[in-house]
Amino acid sequence: MTNEGFLVMRPFNALFFCIFAVLILILIVASIFLNKKSVETRKKVLVIASVITLIGFVLYKIALSQDPEFDELRRSVGMGGFNWWGELPLQLCNVNMILIPIAVLLDRRELLAFCFFVGPLGALMALTMPGMEFNGFSILLPRMLGYYGTHFLIVIEGLAVATLGLYRPKFKDLPRIVLTILIIAFVVFLVNMAMRLTGLYPSANYFFAVETEGNPILELFHSFLPYSFLYLLPCTFILVPYMALVTLGFYIGDRVRGKKEN
Repeated sequence: MTNEGFLVMRPFNALFFCIFAVLILILIVASIFLNKKSVETRKKVLVIASVITLIGFVLYKIALSQDPEFDELRRSVGMGGFNWWGELPLQLCNVNMILIPIAVLLDRRELLAFCFFVGPLGALMALTMPGMEFNGFSILLPRMLGYYGTHFLIVIEGLAVATLGLYRPKFKDLPRIVLTILIIAFVVFLVNMAMRLTGLYPSANYFFAVETEGNPILELFHSFLPYSFLYLLPCTFILVPYMALVTLGFYIGDRVRGKKEN
């Protein structure tokens, strides 16, 4: 494989796994080091990391606004060219860039739970199912650096909520997480409709709350529940088992650790 070929980013290729592995290693090392520090220090580090990610997100969107290839690719599939109203941090994963520092500073358990469970999951979905404008191009392009850098960091920062000891999953959290997700999704759905009705962004579809855009899972749900927003509700049948499985892992780990200490 040539050096040029290695720099091309696609889901699950060698470069994808290399970057992911390096970031996971950094998370592990940082967590080991920071867990010896005070809770306040750990909070400050995560807040600063989230703010840096948000700044990077803004710079990435500025780069998109000046990227003619991105504009052309979007127009080729009928999505229209670049529109600032279509690039707000209102997607499932992007919301966490704002929520993580708020959740950490306020120490709100339901928000920390949302960031831990939903942030990494949403970002992984974006990383493994990118639009064609982010698939098969050199990672050195500003839009590729911005897209993959932002989403990889959201995964790491979402996981850090737990690895830094700021949140420990409990089964009692699951109903509140589902309720939080549904409330946020409905609010974003209303934002989509407002943008469409006012003409600010006629194809607004944050959270995929209005159209499935070809997503195979959402297409399946839409086939038997063909209504905007409502077809998102069956996603809870995937989300709840996922959260329960992760929580079970923490529960077993705590029990084993407790037995060893006794």
